[in-house]
Amino acid sequence: MPKITFVTFDGTKYEVEAQDGATVMEAAVKNGVPGIEAECGGACACATCHVYVDEAWTDKTGEPQAMEEDMLDFAQDSNETSRLSCQIKMTQELDGVVIRIPEFQA
Repeated sequence: MPKITFVTFDGTKYEVEAQDGATVMEAAVKNGVPGIEAECGGACACATCHVYVDEAWTDKTGEPQAMEEDMLDFAQDSNETSRLSCQIKMTQELDGVVIRIPEFQA
């Protein structure tokens, strides 16, 4: 199973395993990672699972699609590495991905 390292604003790390095909959000919620609220349950209808993808991983996670980009407009402090974790599907290629949780979601 691929692993994800979540890093909170204060530097606390949470390393979790994810099923192939599961989203980063699903892995966070399942493992109790703080800061990923996922109020819409992964329907890309809120921005409460907003994260920053570590720059070393942005090519592998890809670009947000149009609907995700629209929702990121509602995310506080979004930047060029912002993604909605409900839209990143885990694969073996993403094993070791580093995801940072924004300060305001702590």
